[in-house]
Amino acid sequence: MAWNPFLDISNTKPLFLAVYTTVLVGIVFSTVYVVSSLYPGKLVYSEAWSSSPPLSREDSLQKQKVPIFAQPSKDTVANVSTGPESELAVHSSYKESMFTRPIWDAPSAGTKMPDLKAFRLAKEMVKYRAKDNIIIVTFGNYAFMDFIINWVKHLTDLRVFNLLVGAMDTKLLEALYWKGIPVFDMGSNINIIDVGWGSSTFHKMGREKVILINALLPFGFELLMCDTDMVWLKNPLPYLARFPRADVLTSSDQVIPTVVDDSLEIWQQVSGALNIGIFHWRPTNSSKKLAKEWKEMLLADETIWDQNGFNELMHRSLGSSVDGEPGLVYAFDGNLKMGILPASIFCSGHTYFVQAMYQQLKLEPYAVHTTFQYAGTEGKRHRLREAMVFYDQPEYYDSPGGFLTFRPNIPRSLLLDGDHTVDSHFSLVNFQLKQIRIALAITSLLNRTLVMPPLWCRLDRLWFGHPGALPGTMTRQPFLCPMDHVFEVNVMLRGQGMSEEEFGPNIGFREYSFLENTLLPEQVKASQLEVQLCDDKSLNCISNGTADNSGVVRLQKHSSEEVLTTVFSSYQDVKVIKFSSMEDALGFTNKVREAKFRNRVKRYVGMWCCMENRDRGHIYYDMFWDEKPGWRPVPPATPEDDRPPW
Repeated sequence: MAWNPFLDISNTKPLFLAVYTTVLVGIVFSTVYVVSSLYPGKLVYSEAWSSSPPLSREDSLQKQKVPIFAQPSKDTVANVSTGPESELAVHSSYKESMFTRPIWDAPSAGTKMPDLKAFRLAKEMVKYRAKDNIIIVTFGNYAFMDFIINWVKHLTDLRVFNLLVGAMDTKLLEALYWKGIPVFDMGSNINIIDVGWGSSTFHKMGREKVILINALLPFGFELLMCDTDMVWLKNPLPYLARFPRADVLTSSDQVIPTVVDDSLEIWQQVSGALNIGIFHWRPTNSSKKLAKEWKEMLLADETIWDQNGFNELMHRSLGSSVDGEPGLVYAFDGNLKMGILPASIFCSGHTYFVQAMYQQLKLEPYAVHTTFQYAGTEGKRHRLREAMVFYDQPEYYDSPGGFLTFRPNIPRSLLLDGDHTVDSHFSLVNFQLKQIRIALAITSLLNRTLVMPPLWCRLDRLWFGHPGALPGTMTRQPFLCPMDHVFEVNVMLRGQGMSEEEFGPNIGFREYSFLENTLLPEQVKASQLEVQLCDDKSLNCISNGTADNSGVVRLQKHSSEEVLTTVFSSYQDVKVIKFSSMEDALGFTNKVREAKFRNRVKRYVGMWCCMENRDRGHIYYDMFWDEKPGWRPVPPATPEDDRPPW
């Protein structure tokens, strides 16, 4: 138990009680006077109470579930209790700032935001937010604000509060400040829009990361640096603490497991590139030297991708294990000790979304990074939504027009019979595309939002030729494949260049797991209507738009647009319409509407990649494959043929 001076004094003779009390009070006031005179107008930090955030108040805010998309009210903040162990309770005279307030404790309405100078990165700022001498950092621009909020929310849900966010533009800085997220100014003046992978601005952002690492390491704190397009699923700090001799622990693009438990990867067997989306630095001389050379390399040659530069430096001298630490290897200059985090639990977009490696090995994942995907930022966001690890705005879960879903029908033979070949893969995917095409049409007609069905694939998708599944990986065939393996998720969401006049109305959609998400409001869960398709020759197939005694609406196959709009006009208040099937559900009669719809959705599908030993091994998906007699999945024969089927 810590020494309590007041408890000890109270147990002494009464004669000395007043004396001791007077002396203690005098010491406190003298100290405050001296310190304040030495540091006028500056925040004074004390080792005794600034090393960790006020957990009792953080916990209290989290338990009250303060909304992450709205500023907490004054009443909410005022009613948060501060236990006796709270730093703010002990130091009641301490004036809270943007870095000392608990996360999500937003500034009061009507207050003025501090000058930008107050947001400059400083050791004192990091010192307050750090815990056990560790700080977790991410950074980005305004285009990634929802990713950043998601990143922070997952950490605080895990009771991890020792974090900071770097803002690359003032719009993001201001937005995060007003949400109660500890943010510092990187002074980058980066565009507030999504810059796109591989662009010059993208490379500039990579250099900002290296500059930031060089700025933080001299402060003396361990640094867990993260990209914003990753999510923490489990507190990683206890895991990282298992390897105190490591200078750098890094994630990788390894897709073949080298271990089947939670050990570090066997570095001798790692063939994938080191990935700088998740890596942990200790402030050692070796790591500082690496950071310095890395920065100098990138600033001297703007064509070098930051990750390639990191890999080049690490492999400069790589080849002997650290004594007593088989998971660590001497790298870089022969003195730096590096470990590679296991890709089974510090997951890439392939080991998590395609292989589900952690599930097969019965491990708990710490993180998922949205690499190995094919639809830009929109594809990353959708991957996280499919996994139900993305916090969206409340309105995302309750679309004004309601939702539409259907039960996909896939014959067993298409899933399981025969070898996993290009032909069998396309037969499976095309069968699903035909149903989704009809679902998109009905969704558009009823002005609803389509909940996509689970999508099954036989073959993996990559950027290069492969035999269908990478040898040595744990990819199961068939597998539940991410939507961006087949669909151009970014095109579907952006709709850029597709005017309603030429392409018809935009068609909203949600991820296949949407209705299973715990964030779905009760009013959506409770408002559902079953629709069963029936043959018009059946005696019971009489559709007048009225639900039967079991609450089911029967609908004739090949119903026209007029029939569909008439039948469902009575159910506009129903949140979710659930079709039993989509096979032959609609028969277009309005040719103008149909032409616009076709013009839009044929751009929704992408390509599969790639057949081996071909100059052009990719094959385009075709939304209307069934209307082309003799259609087969073959790669483009000539450069002139290398274009989408529209």
